[in-house]
Amino acid sequence: MSGFIGIHLNGEAVQVQQGLCLEELVRERGHASNEVAVEVNRELIPRPARAEYSLQDEDRVEFVTLVGGG
Repeated sequence: MSGFIGIHLNGEAVQVQQGLCLEELVRERGHASNEVAVEVNRELIPRPARAEYSLQDEDRVEFVTLVGGG
């Protein structure tokens, strides 16, 4: 399997390698695993499960970051 699939990342259509796991996507996009919460199809994916979750065509992925301030 060496093709590409289409997903929606933070509302933007993107192509990713077929078989890519969620944890790899987080790293590819320049985030440390502990910096973001990740939802797939409106379901929060716990950090330990990200390496096991293989992205599927048309998945809707949202990265949520917390920003402190005052």
